[in-house]
Amino acid sequence: MIALLLLALVAHSFALPLPSGDTDNWLLAEKYLRRFYDLPAGLQSRQRSSDAFRDKIREMQSFFKLKVTGNLDDNTLDLMKQARCGVPDIGEYNHFPRHLKWPNNNVTFRILNYTPDLKKSDVDRAIRNALNVWADVTPLTFKKLYEGNADIMISFGSREHGDYNPFDGPNGLLAHAYPPGQGIGGDTHFDEDEDWTKDSSAYNLFIVAAHELGHALGMSHSSDAGALMYPVYSYSTGYPLSEDDIEGIQALYGPNPNQKRVKPKPDAPDKCDPMLSFDAVTELRGETIIFKDRFYWRIHPQMPEPEQTLIKSTWPSIPNKVDAAYENPEKDLVIIFSGIRMWALNGYNLVDGYPKYIHKLGLPKKIRKVDAAVHIRDTGKTLIFTDEDYWSYDEATGTMDSGYPRSIEEDFPGMDDEVDAAAYHYGYLYFFHEHIQYEYSYTSKKVIRILRTNSILNC
Repeated sequence: MIALLLLALVAHSFALPLPSGDTDNWLLAEKYLRRFYDLPAGLQSRQRSSDAFRDKIREMQSFFKLKVTGNLDDNTLDLMKQARCGVPDIGEYNHFPRHLKWPNNNVTFRILNYTPDLKKSDVDRAIRNALNVWADVTPLTFKKLYEGNADIMISFGSREHGDYNPFDGPNGLLAHAYPPGQGIGGDTHFDEDEDWTKDSSAYNLFIVAAHELGHALGMSHSSDAGALMYPVYSYSTGYPLSEDDIEGIQALYGPNPNQKRVKPKPDAPDKCDPMLSFDAVTELRGETIIFKDRFYWRIHPQMPEPEQTLIKSTWPSIPNKVDAAYENPEKDLVIIFSGIRMWALNGYNLVDGYPKYIHKLGLPKKIRKVDAAVHIRDTGKTLIFTDEDYWSYDEATGTMDSGYPRSIEEDFPGMDDEVDAAAYHYGYLYFFHEHIQYEYSYTSKKVIRILRTNSILNC
């Protein structure tokens, strides 16, 4: 019997959840764990501290690589509120005695109707491109039918739409799909009450379709936050598959004998990798933001564990690669550097008039990128590191100080001569280079401690 796999996405929020004892949060957790982690229905409030409930929380925390506590803490609640796919995270396709896949490599599909949110040609293109994502790395071919039954029947509907799995209006359930098989197997439905787009302004049809059609081909969820098949929805640009996605689909169908050269997205960095290095570190209104590849970690004093998110999910117009970043708290701005350009953020919002060229700061044209930047609140200066030198920028006058650049090695004894990222707290500079972190006293001009780079991530 084909098991029903309901795909749901819920609105993402950066707001801190209410205290974990709040009734709404307990109801959210129970609903989430029932839907995605097979928590038995009917648990009453007096049983919320039961071993079964705590075991399911642990299971979820383990899947998402959170700190495994069994408690309904802020990090766990925050993740429960993020946009995601509704296929269960445990045992999705393991209920079946074999891998679910189509018996041959020639799969048919049919689009039964269209959303008015987009041109018909845009919907056709989104679906075809989503299928091509998987065809590029497998022997699969997809033929479009215009009548009759296809293997994958694609449609838009609202509320109760014919499969006894009703949608719930805007911003609730976005789509659902079924694994390969006869009848309803492979069929993929999108909620017509959502706003479908071809950019990042609402729910991107191509990205949702690529994920859902992965399920329709037999793919289960990945715990790698860099994978297309990760349960949490996020917007990004470029080639959508990671190595993890490619390995998964090729385990079912094998590689494409005529495979084009593809550049998979890098897997999500592991915060406890002993060789981990950072791209950039900055403060943002009391939080610490750490950039690595196309991700960033968000560390908040009230959160027990860092939260990992795709850069493009929060700032679609910022490049996937951040070279340096710093906060100017007096102006309530964070400056992001990538290549020869820089962006300004006010909170989580982009400031108009950016990007600008980094040379507007007074750097010579021969400088093509910034390695690290850090604002010294006590002096009002921002130190900008490039290769083996650094510059001092006066935030009040908007000019570079005279006498720069100067040598990193000479002015910061005990340090490496290059810096990947830097931060400043209470008279101490923290320099990150490769997998080493240096705690440097700004007043006594010496290295106080040497730590691993990822010690800041509770590793």
